[in-house]
Amino acid sequence: RIVRLVLVLRNWASKSLHEEQQRPDPFLERFQGPELQTVAASAGNNLEDEDTEEENKKKKWQIFVVDPAGDWYYRWLAVIAVPVLYNWCLLVARACFSDLQKTYVVLWLVLDYLSDSIYIGDIVIRLRTGFLEQGLLVKDLKKLWDNYIQTLQFKLDVLSILPTDLAYFAVGLHCPELRFNRLLHFSRMFEFFSRTETRTSHPNIFRISNLVLYILVIIHWNACIYYAISKAIGFGEDTWVYPNVTDPEYGYLTREYVYCLYWSTLTLTTIGETPPPVRDEEYLFVIFDFLIGVLIFATIVGNVGSMISNMNATRAEFQAKIDAIKHYMQFRKVSKDMETKVIKWFDYLWTNKKVVDEREVLKNLPDKLRAEIAINVHLETLKKVRIFQDCEAGLLVELVLKLRPQVFSPGDYICRKGDIGKEMYIIKEGKLAVVADDGMTQYALLTAGGCFGEISILNIKGSKMGNRRTANIRSLGYSDLFCLSKEDLMEAVTEYPDAKKVLEERGREILIKEGLLDESAAEASTEGKSVEEKLDRLALNLDVLHTCFGRLLTEYNDAQMKLKQRITVLESKMRQQDLEDLFSDSSDSLLE
Repeated sequence: RIVRLVLVLRNWASKSLHEEQQRPDPFLERFQGPELQTVAASAGNNLEDEDTEEENKKKKWQIFVVDPAGDWYYRWLAVIAVPVLYNWCLLVARACFSDLQKTYVVLWLVLDYLSDSIYIGDIVIRLRTGFLEQGLLVKDLKKLWDNYIQTLQFKLDVLSILPTDLAYFAVGLHCPELRFNRLLHFSRMFEFFSRTETRTSHPNIFRISNLVLYILVIIHWNACIYYAISKAIGFGEDTWVYPNVTDPEYGYLTREYVYCLYWSTLTLTTIGETPPPVRDEEYLFVIFDFLIGVLIFATIVGNVGSMISNMNATRAEFQAKIDAIKHYMQFRKVSKDMETKVIKWFDYLWTNKKVVDEREVLKNLPDKLRAEIAINVHLETLKKVRIFQDCEAGLLVELVLKLRPQVFSPGDYICRKGDIGKEMYIIKEGKLAVVADDGMTQYALLTAGGCFGEISILNIKGSKMGNRRTANIRSLGYSDLFCLSKEDLMEAVTEYPDAKKVLEERGREILIKEGLLDESAAEASTEGKSVEEKLDRLALNLDVLHTCFGRLLTEYNDAQMKLKQRITVLESKMRQQDLEDLFSDSSDSLLE
């Protein structure tokens, strides 16, 4: 019974956790809009019947197109990169070290044809990989094929799967160099590395790892070529080539490869002494190796130095700011207490990772993405702010983009009673106290999600304080606040009058509670406002009447002009008729 009860509880807990993970956050859901809500809701719907599923699968396969920006495509790149790296590392080793090829021939055949099948599958995937045209993913198969077939990569991919290993029937199974055309599929491995560098959260570490991999592959190829040259010249023929394999110390596979790898590493890195060459071809190979080694050394120094400087760029920039402020305080002979306070403030910023200028980092993103990132980053804080609970998504975007983070030290006054208010504040982290004029007596405690300062910047009619602060607010410890200036707030709420009314009502409640609202003045301002509204409405009506009168006058002038034209035409016709009658009478009289 106990075991059954435990199983029931576990299933219930896992089901509840699954439902909780699927349930979207209502705050984000409201901001994201109806399109994303529909997608999120459809994700939790039940599956259709089996027959319908089969039909859908057939239809999906007919229009199956891979999105190059999707996760599925990235996973496929990871799969295809494995056989590419396998061929680049082991084909040359098997071609040079005959013992390696002969000992594991069955394993190599299995891996070779498995990699060939993945290569063929990759060509099929490329034929169905979409591309963007006017910002939309193209799904027309004919266009996709034409787009891929016209590229150089298609020709290289076809060459890489040509069945050159059919020559095994003529020369035997121990000629892996026949499969060197498989190396032409290298672009997929580079594409995988490029996308991984873009996606990873630690790009500098990945770049160093990637550089090390390239260097190891070059050293590996150089070691294999050195062994092949030694085999062609003859093992042990001189001091430069690989020692005679008849010697038991140098006659087994592991020692052969390790010795050649050691020689290649010393030569390419130019950090050790190797036996001098004897023959002309040996001199040429060593010269070529030295040139490659110089390039490798320069690449290592340049890339590693650049990566280290990038990794420490934030710290170096931050330290430069501290040094500049320290120099300024020493030059101006600032007191030690103030200097200590400033240094502690900088230490707090660095320790809590608050040194990054978010606006500078996100300045290249469009406003929509910047607002979405800001809402996701500061979601827990924004959800606690009452003025954001029912506001429209457009206003939320406007306000979030205008918020400026500020950090206050312990004991700092954020605002003092009677000061002119120019900003309102939202508490992200920390605790603030509403204190008396003595700075010690606490009236209230403000925590994360609270906001204050909106009363002095809203210009509430009837406020006895006007645009001045109504309380002293002091930081108890280090406090992270969002600051919103009066100009930015007024600019944002101009297009959202409902949100402005909510803020004004909240401000009136606080002023009434503290006895700082002159209700008669507020009512007078309301009456004055109603008179102003009537005058505005009257002016609008006069404008409408003026417009209508102008339209009627224009129509009257047009009608009068048409009437005059018609009268003129009739007069001309009457004159012509009179002349015709006159000519007819005169002709009749002459005839008589």
